[in-house]
Amino acid sequence: MNHIAIKMLMGDRGKYLGIVMGLTFASLIMTQQPAIFLGLMSRSYSFISDVGLPDIWVMDEKVQFVDDIKPLQDTELYRVRGISGVEWAMPMYKGLLKARLADGTFQTCNVVGLDDATLIGGPPVMLEGSIEDLRRSDGIIVDIDGARDKLGKPTPGGERIPLKIGDSVELNDHRAIVVGIAKVTRTFQSQPVVYTTYSRAKNYAPKERKLLSFVLVKAKQGQDLAELTRRIRATTGLAAYTGEAFKTLTYEYFMHNTGIPINFGISVLLGFIVGAAIAGQTFYNSTLENLRQFGVLKAMGTSNWVLLRMILLQAVLVGTIGYGLGVGLTALFGYSMRNSILAFKFPWQLLMFSGAGVSLICIFAALLSIIKVIRLEPAIVFKG
Repeated sequence: MNHIAIKMLMGDRGKYLGIVMGLTFASLIMTQQPAIFLGLMSRSYSFISDVGLPDIWVMDEKVQFVDDIKPLQDTELYRVRGISGVEWAMPMYKGLLKARLADGTFQTCNVVGLDDATLIGGPPVMLEGSIEDLRRSDGIIVDIDGARDKLGKPTPGGERIPLKIGDSVELNDHRAIVVGIAKVTRTFQSQPVVYTTYSRAKNYAPKERKLLSFVLVKAKQGQDLAELTRRIRATTGLAAYTGEAFKTLTYEYFMHNTGIPINFGISVLLGFIVGAAIAGQTFYNSTLENLRQFGVLKAMGTSNWVLLRMILLQAVLVGTIGYGLGVGLTALFGYSMRNSILAFKFPWQLLMFSGAGVSLICIFAALLSIIKVIRLEPAIVFKG
């Protein structure tokens, strides 16, 4: 009976390919769009992920996400250092400053100032130079994507020559010399990331009374992080989050205060509806064309249970093929875009999500056909 079911399914190649293509489209949309969404959301807290050494981030209590900088007074650093359970606490500046390029245009950069003595919080991977080179006069480290693209030196042909060690740029009318090239995770705004020392960053930044963005804290060995964060909050009145809690705070801000989840949710829903409509209608039409054959099998004494298994086999077959093609195309798309500006993250949980969606479509399509076949009268074979 399984062989007969497959022959009936593939008897009309046009309808068979239509079902597979409909399921492939649905699987592709339900996998690709969430993968782009997850990639985009992971970029919202990528800066936190790159700074992996500190256990706790201390900031103003009104901060809502990692780029919502509300500066503190430098004296807060010493208050944090005096709290029991703190191994060390280091300052960090993070802000948006304009860089003047060789052609006179300006580019906004994400400038990060690191503690002058320890340079804690620096880039995760150095491609050229060393992080210790930041101690050179006017030294900065630029991320590779920014050096190649937005901060590159323009040419008459419109192309850009990547920045290299020894080149200079202007940051807020201050000269800065490139002493290193680093690899960092792209941020949500995809702006060039520039690292320098904390004292130099304060000189680059517009003059303000408060310039301390974060205090990076390392807990003593064996210290409970939850207890230490509570102690910091109670003692200083500032907000204190572990790295994972700070990521969650940033992620939830973008989830609740932007239209990104709704936009991607609509795309996924449309993919599901269109896939269900195409696959369901085509699968149902295929069943109608084979209705006489089902009638013959019924007249020969085949039970409804056997016919139901035949339809389910057809649904499972086209669902597996369509799902596999959709996921494969998504993986190929992600691989081809791996070095582009496009955000893309493909965790294994996404396979289960799209698999569940395709399964629902197949169940819907099979259910329509099952109802028709179960109600079928064997006498149909004697009509006409």
